[in-house]
This record gives sequence, structure tokens and C-alpha cells, in this order.
Amino acid sequence: MGFVKSGAQQRAAGAGGGGLREEMIDGQRLVRLVRIPKAELHLHLEGSIEPGTLREIDPSLSLAEIEEYTKYEDFAGFLRAYVWVNKRLQTPEHYALALRRLALTLAAQGVVYAEITLSAGVILWKGQDLDAIYGALWEESQRAPIAIRWIFDAVRQFGAEAARPVVEFAAGARERGVVAFGIGGDEVRGPAREFAEVFREAREAGLRLTCHAGETAGPESVREALAIGAERIGHGIAAIEDEALMTELRERAIPLEICVTSNVRTGVVASSEAHPLRRLYEAGVPVLINTDDPALFGCTLAGEYELARRLGFSEAELEELAKASLRFAFAEPDAYGASGSEQAGSSGP
Repeated sequence: MGFVKSGAQQRAAGAGGGGLREEMIDGQRLVRLVRIPKAELHLHLEGSIEPGTLREIDPSLSLAEIEEYTKYEDFAGFLRAYVWVNKRLQTPEHYALALRRLALTLAAQGVVYAEITLSAGVILWKGQDLDAIYGALWEESQRAPIAIRWIFDAVRQFGAEAARPVVEFAAGARERGVVAFGIGGDEVRGPAREFAEVFREAREAGLRLTCHAGETAGPESVREALAIGAERIGHGIAAIEDEALMTELRERAIPLEICVTSNVRTGVVASSEAHPLRRLYEAGVPVLINTDDPALFGCTLAGEYELARRLGFSEAELEELAKASLRFAFAEPDAYGASGSEQAGSSGP
């Protein structure tokens, strides 16, 4: 799997790339899906960079080279591709350009608010200036056509000590749009329980908490994420294997940030039809529709809503999911403006 398999050559024709996959959605439904005000809450900046934007960042790259280095067949391969893209980002201006392109793509899909995850742990690992990079991102976000807040992500396989500088910086940037701290990466090599103290420190510093869990590991990984204080779970699809866990998620109103295409492309589920999204929803577990790494997975948020429709969700239920995406945001409603808030409210029960 890689960019070109998802349509890189067509997308690279425009500098921004990332156009809606109209071929997947008929025109009338596309218009309806786009018009629903919604938030994107599980979205990695570095995984959103389309081939056209990568070539703006590094003109020496060819589509063939991008395709070669972003091929993957499983989750481990995906992580290697993700790191390769990260290494192309060398300056604050590179990150700002990536955000500029992403914000336009999101706005075109009816997104009024996004919480974008920044791989701050990877930036530190690369030895780059996190303050300069985030400063450029914050300035760029102020010019964006949608409201943007930030989740700072630490790499769990790097260990808890490597996560502490991420928490420290994130806490100091709360007045500049950072709303949460989370951990991602390999949940088997970096179990959530090892980050209990780090999560406590983040919570005490005023940050909200999210955690990738139950993506490549079982329901026990989700339980560990809950135990250390996660308020939202990235993916969490393994919860379908544990009735008691689903009951806990339902009763505590802890949402799962569902990314169907991501799970199919990394091989953690066999197909979209086999994905537990609908069963989790019917069990009363709060679920949210997201893209994760849309450029690497060849998906868009509008496309993920259409995919949910194909998996049995009615239009009324899709509007309910869109409203939930705004309700479960870590920022206050005024972050995405009265217009988005009023529209979201008007579409709900």
C-alpha cells in the first residue's frame, strides 16, 4: 500500500492535493455529507501530507520515490512510512505548509473544527526546535478557514521519560491552542500502564488526555488507557471483544475515535464490512468518525461518513455522529464559533 495506489498522481496535479474522492460518493450524497457541520478529532498532521505537498516541501522527490517509501502491508510497515514522511519535514515552514493544505481540505468537507495531533515526540527525536515549529503552526492556524486546536503526541515505544518534555512543552502552550496530550505508536511495545505518572502530570498541568489503544492490541489495552485517565480512546475497536468494557465506555461516556479505512489499510481488520463500528454503536458505545492519516490511507472525512452509511448508518444517524464529534471536542464550543455550534445543535435530537 502507498500513496499512488490511493491516487497520488491525480492528487499531485494540484499543489494542495487531497481532493474529495467523488468517485466513491454520488453527487447529492456528497453535498449532504459536506454540509453537515463536523469536527475531525483523530487526525495526524504528518499523516495528512499529500504527494503534491511533499513535492512542494522537497522538489527533488518524484512520485515514484514517494510511492516506494510509503508502501506498507501491515501496521509495522505503516509506522515506517509515517517516519519517512516525518523526516521530510525539516523546517517550521514545512510544517506550516502542511497545515495550510490540510486546513483547506478540511474546510471543503464541512469541518468547522479540528483537533490535530502533532508528533511532538518525533520532532524532539529528530533534534528539531519544537518551539519554532509550533510557533509557525500556531501562526498558520490563526489564518486557517476553520478553528484548530492541537494534541501533542508522544511516541509510546520511546518510553515514559521521553514523553515528559512533550508534556512540559504542551502545558506551556495551552494559551496558544494546545488542548491535550496523548500517546501513539506501538501499543504492544509501549503499554499505557507505563505512562500513568506522565498522564497524571499532564492532567495536573491542565491538559486533556487521549490515548491510542485497542488498535493492534486487545481490550486490555483499552482498559489500561482508561486506568491512566484517558478521556477519549484512539481507535479502541478491540473493545468489541469485551462486553463489560463496552458497558464501562457507555456508562462513562468515553468515546472511541474510529478510523475505519485506517484499520483496513493497516490490516487490523480484514475489511470495512468486518469493522466493528456498527456493532459498537448499537451497543451504545460513543463513537466518532475520523481519518487518522488521510494521505497515507487514501481517505477523506466525507468519505469516511459515506463508508459509515454503507455500513448501515442512516442519514439521521450520520448527523448524530457529526454532532457528537463537536460535543466530544476538548475545546469549548466557542472555539469553533457560533455558526458551527448553532448548526451542530440544530442537527441533533
